[in-house]
Amino acid sequence: MDALFLVTLVVGTTALLSWPLGQYMAWAMDPAEGRGPTALFTRISGARGTQGWRGYVTSLLVFNLLMFAVCFALLALQQVLPLNPDAKGALSADLVFNTTASFTTNTNLQHYSGEVSMSYLSQLAALMWLQFVSAATGIAALTALARGIAGRGNMGHFLIDVQRATVLVLLPLALIVGLYMALMGVPMTLQGAAKALTLEGASQTIARGPVAAFLAIKQLGTNGGGFFGPNATHPLENPSFWTNLVSMIAIILIPMACVWMFGRIIGRPRHAAVIFSVMVLFLIAKIAGSVWFESVPTFALRDLPVAQTIGNLEGKELRLGATTGPLWAVLTSSTSNGSVGAMHDSLNPLTGLMPMIRMWLNATFGGVGVGMINMFVYIIVAVFVAGMMVGRTPEYLGHRVEAREVKLAVMVLFFHSLLILGGTALFAATSWGQGSTLNPGAHGFSEILYEFSSASANNGSGFEGLGDNTVAWNIATGLVMLLGRYVPIILPLAIVGSFMAKRRAAQSAGTLGVEDATFGTMLVITVVIFGALTFLPAAALGPLADHFSQVRRAPF
Repeated sequence: MDALFLVTLVVGTTALLSWPLGQYMAWAMDPAEGRGPTALFTRISGARGTQGWRGYVTSLLVFNLLMFAVCFALLALQQVLPLNPDAKGALSADLVFNTTASFTTNTNLQHYSGEVSMSYLSQLAALMWLQFVSAATGIAALTALARGIAGRGNMGHFLIDVQRATVLVLLPLALIVGLYMALMGVPMTLQGAAKALTLEGASQTIARGPVAAFLAIKQLGTNGGGFFGPNATHPLENPSFWTNLVSMIAIILIPMACVWMFGRIIGRPRHAAVIFSVMVLFLIAKIAGSVWFESVPTFALRDLPVAQTIGNLEGKELRLGATTGPLWAVLTSSTSNGSVGAMHDSLNPLTGLMPMIRMWLNATFGGVGVGMINMFVYIIVAVFVAGMMVGRTPEYLGHRVEAREVKLAVMVLFFHSLLILGGTALFAATSWGQGSTLNPGAHGFSEILYEFSSASANNGSGFEGLGDNTVAWNIATGLVMLLGRYVPIILPLAIVGSFMAKRRAAQSAGTLGVEDATFGTMLVITVVIFGALTFLPAAALGPLADHFSQVRRAPF
C-alpha cells in the first residue's frame, strides 16, 4: 500500500501540474503576434526574420558547437581559473571531452565524482550553464517541429526560442525549486569544504558548494548530473523525504508538460491527450514491473528472514523508503534524466531491465522537448503502417507521409539501435569492455549494455560497477552521446521540413483519426514491436540470462 501511495502521489501530482505548465509553455514558446518579450529577445540575439528547417538546424548546431567550445575550455583550464577554493587539479583530455559532450547533449553521463574533480567555476559556469541551455535546445527544437506540423510555413528562429525556453520556462522553475531545496537543508555556498571533528576524534572533510542551484536545474532540465558522486543518494543533495518527493516530481514535470505544449501549438489537444495516455501507460507498466521485481530479495540474501518481508535492500537509501530506488530508476530513465536514487548495479536483474527498456524504446516522455520528438518518429511509422493496412496514402494531420518521411523516421530508430548494439558488441568482444566490468558473465554484459543504452538515449545513469573512466570509454561514449543527441533532432526536423514543402491534404472520411483509442493502440503496438524485434536478443544475453542464472544457482 505504501508503494502504491508513493507512486500515485508522484505520478498523479506531476500529471496534474503538467497541464497548466504545458499551457504556460505554449504561451512562452509560441506567443501570439505582438505578445511576449519577443522584441527583447530579438535585440539580444540579433535574430532577424524566421527560419526554415535547414536554417533552424544550422543555428542549433552552431550554437551547440559554441556551447561545447566554452565548456571544454573552462574544464581544461579549471586548475588556473578562479572559484577553486579546494584547489582542484587538471582533468585528463579524454575526460574533458567526455564531460563536455555529456553536458552539451543534455546527457550528463559522469565518469567522475563532482566533489572530487570539479571546481566551483566548472560546476557553475560550465556544467550548470549547460544544464540550462542544453535543455532549452530540446524545448526549442520541439517548438519548431510543432510550428511546422501546424502549417505555419516556417519554424520560427532558434536563437529566440532558446532564450524563451531558458528565461521564461527553465529559470523561473529552477529558482522556485532551488529556493525550496536550500530551505530544506541542501547546501548553497561558495565556501570550500568544511572541516569537522568526529566523536572518535578523527578529522573529517565534508564537501559542499552551490548544490541547491545545481540540483534544481539538473532535475527540471532532465539533465541529471550530480554535484556529488553518489548523486541523489547523497544526504546533502537529498536530505529528506520532502526533497526526495519534489526531486521526483521535478524530473518528470517538464517532459509531461511538453506533450500538452505540443498539442496546444498544433491546435490538437485531443491528439496530445492520446499521446500523453500512451506515454503514461508505458510509464506505469515499467514502474509496476520495477517495484514488483525489486520486492523480491536479492538472491545472495534470500534466506535471511528480514529479506523475505522487505525485498532487495542492497544499494538502497533506506531513509527515503525501499520503493524510492526502483521508482526513481524508472522515472530517471523514462525522462532522460540520469540522476539516481539507488545503486542501479545492485538492482535485481529484471528490475535493471526496466530502465534499459525505457532507454531502448526512447518514447516515454523522454528528455525535455526531445522526448516528444522521439514519439513523433514512432507516430510517423505508425501512421505509415496503418495507411498501408487500409490501402490508402498515409496522412498525419493533413500531411502526406510518403517514402522520404518514412525513410528518415526509420533512420532515426535504426541509428539509435546501432549506437547501442554496435557499441555494446565492440566493447563486450574486446579488452576495452571486458577489463572494466565489476562482475563476470551476464551481469558484466549488462553493465556494458546499460552504459551504451544510457549514452545513446542521452540519459546519463549507469550500472556503476563499471570502471568507465578510461580513454576508450570516454571517447566512445562521448561520440555516442553526440550522435545520439543531434541525429534524432535533425532528422525529425527534416521530416517536418518535407511536410512543409508539400501541399496539405484536406481531411476526409477515410483519413486516419489520431484522437481516439484506435490510434493510441496502434502507436503502442508500433513501439512494442520495434523494441522487441530490435533489443530482445541483447536483453536475453544480459538481464534475462543474469536472472535465470541466479535462479539456477539459488538454493531451495
